[in-house]
Amino acid sequence: MGKSLNGKELGRGITQRKDGLYQARFINRFGKRQTIYAKTYSDVTKKLRDEQYEDERQLNVIDSNMTLDEWFDIWMKTCKRNCRDTTRRTYTVQYNRLRKDLGWRKLTNLNLVIVQNAFNDLKSDASRRDCKAILVDMLNRAMESDLLQKNVAISVNTKIDCKETNEKNVLTENEKELLYQVSKGGRLYPFFVIALNTGMRMGEILGLTWDCVDFEAGMIHIEKTLCYLPNNGNAIYEFHPPKSRAGKRNIPMSKLVKEVLQEQKAWHEDVKTRYSPQKGFEDLVFTSKTNRPLNAANIKDSINYLVAKINVQNPTQEFKHLTPHCLRHTFATDCIAKGMRPKTLQKLLGHNSLQMTMDLYCHVLDETLKEEMAIITEMV
Repeated sequence: MGKSLNGKELGRGITQRKDGLYQARFINRFGKRQTIYAKTYSDVTKKLRDEQYEDERQLNVIDSNMTLDEWFDIWMKTCKRNCRDTTRRTYTVQYNRLRKDLGWRKLTNLNLVIVQNAFNDLKSDASRRDCKAILVDMLNRAMESDLLQKNVAISVNTKIDCKETNEKNVLTENEKELLYQVSKGGRLYPFFVIALNTGMRMGEILGLTWDCVDFEAGMIHIEKTLCYLPNNGNAIYEFHPPKSRAGKRNIPMSKLVKEVLQEQKAWHEDVKTRYSPQKGFEDLVFTSKTNRPLNAANIKDSINYLVAKINVQNPTQEFKHLTPHCLRHTFATDCIAKGMRPKTLQKLLGHNSLQMTMDLYCHVLDETLKEEMAIITEMV
């Protein structure tokens, strides 16, 4: 039993210090000694009852002083320890958008108004959506670790701009032919042919190695993807396995794909006689003219240059902005339009679910609409 300075019994765990301040101690549910201070005996007993009530109802947290920045570091080191380097880098980029407004705040001091204000300052709804996904997961893990009682990030509104999402650009047959024609003889031509005739992701194309190209069986084996990590001006490349089991797949070659890959192999054999490949990437199908690995920025810059060239040559008809992923969308849309079974397309694209294939990658072109309507009604 504790005593006051004049020797009065105060109760278990309660004492009075020499400076007159009262203190109460108890062992909480986390096994930690918790100390409460107050100027009067009645205040310290009330605070003690409140803290013990929260402890019994599991309403308290193990560390009320931890900041969001501190928790992010722990979350990355423990919860995301086995993620790819590229994924971890993406998490860091997204979190840095919130760091200035929220990073210094204690987890227990976060509320919806504070968090929503930070999200309101972000540049776009897409950025808000990505940041919310990370923050929700961070705070969910914090709750599971007894650092937080409520995840306020779940209620954050990410739709502020409310801009209509542009539908992915899908190339018509004429646009595909124009793209082939303008790029013929250049290093983008084989990339276009592979992308538009296999539906492979850009990372899968750039990570394709000759041991995965089976000319005899007419098959391309997708076993890995090439990832690029900027490092203070130095390019770091890594082979990563597909993110899901469905990503590891075989894609049959069309006649055009086979011909282009054979031409690419001959070109690459010639390049190897003049430039040594980067160690660990000796067998890449697609490289630069100096036998170095390629990354997304290389391809995107080249495509932008080519599209600009097309628009200069054809000023009366604008060729829309094109991304490498638009080529994958075009492949999927063409397959559905030509009658391919959705389940077959799902396997070719390497998707886990059929819904993803149909919702994200299958677009109906205006010409297809007319053709389908003509089947059931007489068109003007």
